Amino acid sequence: MSASERTYIMIKPDGIQRGIVGNIVNRFETKGYKLVAMKTKQATSELLETHYKDLVDKPFFPKLKEYMMSGPVVSMVWEGKEAVSTGRKMLGATNPLESAPGTIRGDFCIEVGRNICHGSDSVENAEKEIALWFEEDEILDWESHSKDWIYE
Repeated sequence: MSASERTYIMIKPDGIQRGIVGNIVNRFETKGYKLVAMKTKQATSELLETHYKDLVDKPFFPKLKEYMMSGPVVSMVWEGKEAVSTGRKMLGATNPLESAPGTIRGDFCIEVGRNICHGSDSVENAEKEIALWFEEDEILDWESHSKDWIYE
């Protein structure tokens, strides 16, 4: 497989509360991406301020932070060809009402303030987000027996 990359995907508290973690994981597995790390975590204020550093000064940030701290999140690292850009397409638009049916947000949510997931927007940001949410030894390097059936 050429040009394999990793992306950070996070299921937000509303996705966990609604019991759709398995549905979201299934979408990435069915697509053919390889799960190399996953954990449930309670986000702290400091962690969220670092993760969303470009949004900290926005008027909506306090409400976003409160929402993100309202329950646990599921942090995941997925690996495969164009995982970042394809992962974003699979999630759909930030505003669920602008997300196409068939995308995760298009199928599972309505409000932008309850959009159930986050996905890295660039390879560079994926690397930063993965390093922020995971210790190095939590990310596994393994080979899927299905690799030859997914990649040429």
